[in-house]
Amino acid sequence: MTNHQKLEAELAGQPAAYWTGVAYEALIAFTRAQQAELGFTQPQYWLLRNLSKNDISPDGHGMTLPELQKAMSSYLRAEDDLKAEAEVLLERGWLTRDGEGRLWITESGDEARAGLKRHAPAIRERIHQGIDDADYVTTLKVLQQMIRNTGSPLA
Repeated sequence: MTNHQKLEAELAGQPAAYWTGVAYEALIAFTRAQQAELGFTQPQYWLLRNLSKNDISPDGHGMTLPELQKAMSSYLRAEDDLKAEAEVLLERGWLTRDGEGRLWITESGDEARAGLKRHAPAIRERIHQGIDDADYVTTLKVLQQMIRNTGSPLA
């Protein structure tokens, strides 16, 4: 058995859950650091996206913080404080709050959202450097199959 074969056999025996967890933490930390260098946080970006009719919001209607937390529940992290993040966006004039506590994206907020979105391809490019699209697709398919194999409805 060659060294390469030994390495492959060793890798095949390693737990996917460990490596997916390590990958998740590394990718989130990298993405958030890149965004911080550009002067915004990932939760701020998500708030803008969820309130923009030009992005995730189907109708551009305002939402309360609990509604936004529910909408973002699958990707918010425990340390994310949407109230504090919204306050920053209110101070910047990117959001407004109505008398019923709903947050609304402003025109300048939507312009900022569009500007922030333009940075996403460069961040993705750094993360995907040296990874062929076919290998990336294969990796995602393998992960989706593992999710299905566990009986999870998420894949």
